[in-house]
Amino acid sequence: MNPTLPIASSAVTPTAKQYAAFLEEVKARIRSGQQQAARFVNGELVSLYWDLGKSIHDKQLKQGWGDGVVETLAQDLKAAFPGTTGFSVASLWRMRQFYLAYSAPEFLAQLAREMPEGADEQVLAQAVRELVQAVPWGHHTTLMGKLEDPAQSLYYLRSTARFGWTRAVLLNQVKSGAYERSLAEGKAHNFPVTLPEHLAEQAQEALKSTYNLEFLGINEAIKE
Repeated sequence: MNPTLPIASSAVTPTAKQYAAFLEEVKARIRSGQQQAARFVNGELVSLYWDLGKSIHDKQLKQGWGDGVVETLAQDLKAAFPGTTGFSVASLWRMRQFYLAYSAPEFLAQLAREMPEGADEQVLAQAVRELVQAVPWGHHTTLMGKLEDPAQSLYYLRSTARFGWTRAVLLNQVKSGAYERSLAEGKAHNFPVTLPEHLAEQAQEALKSTYNLEFLGINEAIKE
C-alpha cells in the first residue's frame, strides 16, 4: 500500500498577494538553476573543445601527424556518436584554431599585462581557461576569424563574460567598434580579474544552443 501525505486539518488559502510573492520566489529559483546549468554545460563543452584542439595540435607538432588525421578522427567520432554534428572536420579544425588563438604568446602576453604583478605561468594558464569557459562556444566561433589583435580578443571575451552579451549583441559591438571607442575613452582594460555571473538572457541562449544539446546527447524532439 502506498503511503499518503497527511492532509492539514485546517488548510489556509493564501491571499493573491502572498501567492504572487511565492510564485516570484519559485520563478527566481528556476532562473537561477537555469543559469547554473547553462554555465556548467557550456564550461564543460568549451573545456572539451579546448582539449581536443590542443590534442590535435600537439599530435601534429610533436609527432608530425598530417592533416589527414583530422578527417579520420571526424569520421570515427561520427561513427561513435551518430547524429552529432559537433565533431565534423570543420568543427575539429575550429577547435584547433580556438586553442591556438588563446594559447598564442601574443594573447598570453596581453593577458599577463592585466594580471596582478608576479602571476606565474600556471596562474596565467588558469586565467585563460576560466575566461574562455565563461564564454559560450557560439560566441567563440563568432569572434574567430573576425579579430586579429589579442587586445581586441581579450576585450570582447571579457565584455561578454562580464555583461552577458548574446551573440547578436557581441556581433553588433564588434561591428560598431566598441573596442576602439573604449580606447578613446580610456576604458579598454578596466575589467576585474574575477568575472561575475552570466546574465539570464545569455544563459537562456546557452541552454537552447545546438552545441550544448548535442553535447548532452539530446538530438531528437524533446517531450516534457
